[in-house]
Amino acid sequence: MRRTRAETRERNRRALLDAAFHVVSRDGYRARLEEIAERADLTTGAVYSLFGSKSGLVAALVTDYLRPHYEEIEQAIPAEMDLLEAVDAFARHYRRSCDAPDALSGLSLQFTLLDMALHDPELGSRLAASVRTQESHLIGLFTGRSHHGNVVTAHQAQRLATALRALFVGLSQGVMLGLAHGADEQYFADTACALVSATALIDHGREDPAIDGPAVEGATVGDRPGPA
Repeated sequence: MRRTRAETRERNRRALLDAAFHVVSRDGYRARLEEIAERADLTTGAVYSLFGSKSGLVAALVTDYLRPHYEEIEQAIPAEMDLLEAVDAFARHYRRSCDAPDALSGLSLQFTLLDMALHDPELGSRLAASVRTQESHLIGLFTGRSHHGNVVTAHQAQRLATALRALFVGLSQGVMLGLAHGADEQYFADTACALVSATALIDHGREDPAIDGPAVEGATVGDRPGPA
């Protein structure tokens, strides 16, 4: 049965993303489009047709890599949880991901992409935009949850998501490199919930009663739920 044009396009797109993952993870900014296309049994013209440029391909690779990660997070955090419960569940899920079979290849890709971004500012901007797009799902997961009698605003959720990303990227790298002994699920949860405080949620340069109100005052690690 012959593929439709749309099916062929998607097959080619998938083949290029898979090839790019392999070549980019190995070669970083030295990755050659010719090798990526050859590995996918396509030509470089297919790369330009589908992604516009090498930078476009790499940015799409990041989106393709992160999307299932954030989809799993959405499944791990039920809608009925309050903010502290949601952060606790997110932290535990993130720690479990460090033990996944593909965790080390994902870590290698992280380092490679950082190196590429440092060598190519334009690519760095595109990669940052791709990460922010996916992170918006996490912001949406925290927005609207209850916290000390109030509802978490989108601005609060954005500040918290930024802090959690920095925390978990560092901790997960430490776990996989053997530099964070004892950083189990409970440790991830404790440190994450410690960020749910007035310091993390309040933007002191922004006047917003919903942020400055009592909902975020006194929210400390002691208020977090116990182990799941």
